[in-house]
Amino acid sequence: MDFRDQAELDTSQVEDVGGRRGFPGGGIAIGGGITGIIALIIALVLGNIGGGGGEQPAGLQPTSDLRQQCKTGRDADQSEKCRVVGVVNSIQAYWGQTVDGYQPAKTTLFTGGVQTGCGSASSAVGPFYCPADRHVYLDLGFFDQLQSQFGARGGPFAQAYVIAHEYGHHVQNLTGALRSGNSVQTELQADCYAGVWANNAVETNFYEKPFTQDEIAQAIDAAAAVGDDRIQQRTQGRVDPESFTHGSSEQRVKAFRTGYETGDPNAC
Repeated sequence: MDFRDQAELDTSQVEDVGGRRGFPGGGIAIGGGITGIIALIIALVLGNIGGGGGEQPAGLQPTSDLRQQCKTGRDADQSEKCRVVGVVNSIQAYWGQTVDGYQPAKTTLFTGGVQTGCGSASSAVGPFYCPADRHVYLDLGFFDQLQSQFGARGGPFAQAYVIAHEYGHHVQNLTGALRSGNSVQTELQADCYAGVWANNAVETNFYEKPFTQDEIAQAIDAAAAVGDDRIQQRTQGRVDPESFTHGSSEQRVKAFRTGYETGDPNAC
């Protein structure tokens, strides 16, 4: 996943707030990946899914200056946090060209716990999108957990897939789809949107060349690893399709492939 060396990164789209104490888990979010997601999704879909104009969540101030660290695509190839900036920039460049009236969403990097417009959350919920403040929240430690606990291959493009999935929720929020779908439909459409971006990413001028088949395989592997059936089998020892919130591994892979192979959001 090679960035163009001279691509200019826009760090205003990402903030790093570091660790925060005193924020227990249980915040309301969409797209949380590992534990606590069932209650979170239901609460969000039925209740606190409201507006918000992208305000800075109360009490959060950046703890590291990404502006000094992340200036060009060369930096994105050498630093994980700068890579996140580059991925976010590319995703929003694509959706900005595709969705009428697109409004950017900021990504907040945190460690341990964070206070959001949707309430407090811990790293245990995985990456998530909060529609109330229009932020994507991401603890980079999640990617280690994805490999160590859920058997994913990992890799830079697995990270890109996860981020693109969360921005799929932002697109849904802007278009109204986040309100209208059930949780499984919502998650699968976000997977499809991630694939659509992957197909079109090189056209955003942040990447040197299209993604390789091995990189796409990283995303497909990550999608399979966070399927409800795989998670339930590992955590409960059984699979209960009636309680699925994100879709099975097969469904998630199929959704991503549909987006990637067509490159068309309408196919989602």
